[in-house]
Amino acid sequence: MSEDAPEFLRSYGRRRGRKLSETRARTLDAGLARFALQLPQDGALAWHACFPAARALWLEIGFGGGEHLAAQAAVHRDIGFIGCEPFIDGLAALCARIAALGLDNVRIWPEDARDVVARLPDGAVARTFILFPDPWPKARHHKRRLIQPAFLDAVARVMAPGAELRVATDDADYLAHIREVLPPHPAFALRAQGERPADAPETRYEAKARAAGRQPVYLRFERKQLPQSMR
Repeated sequence: MSEDAPEFLRSYGRRRGRKLSETRARTLDAGLARFALQLPQDGALAWHACFPAARALWLEIGFGGGEHLAAQAAVHRDIGFIGCEPFIDGLAALCARIAALGLDNVRIWPEDARDVVARLPDGAVARTFILFPDPWPKARHHKRRLIQPAFLDAVARVMAPGAELRVATDDADYLAHIREVLPPHPAFALRAQGERPADAPETRYEAKARAAGRQPVYLRFERKQLPQSMR
């Protein structure tokens, strides 16, 4: 992580599953060579330079297999997307989807998302997605959960007033945790809770959760305009 990022415990486990096939490995290498995000050593990321024609910036933290990110980017080609994912299989899957859809409005950060958040300018992001983060179900691991007050502080800084934060989970205990820490946060107001929004595709992970009898819940928050004294 960058030296400017707050100190956090890592919120993900191992980064690699089964060995990639030669074809998938070449797709990953080619995709990262073209679409990997380059962060500055210091100062803020000049995101408009990455997406000269984009009218806004959206951020997905932990994009899994990339189904949601690729589908959103295909529909919203006038939006710049930064996707963060440390898992090699997910990176390879997204690179394949980018190639298949001919996308040029996606940049990939293959490391900890908090490095990106630390380098984004204040108020740069118009929408943030945190979909099905690892619930770390064992009590001794709860401190590793991504959605914590300090991380929300960092995300709030880079989101514009009126921007939307979408969070989803299929874990009842993690949902209780999210509701415990997110609605009370001074920068965010809960606007909706329930089924997946109509403009979002079902991901493979969500389908797997439903097949196992788990009910995914989506929460939508608005980044509030804070009084000057609270900024």
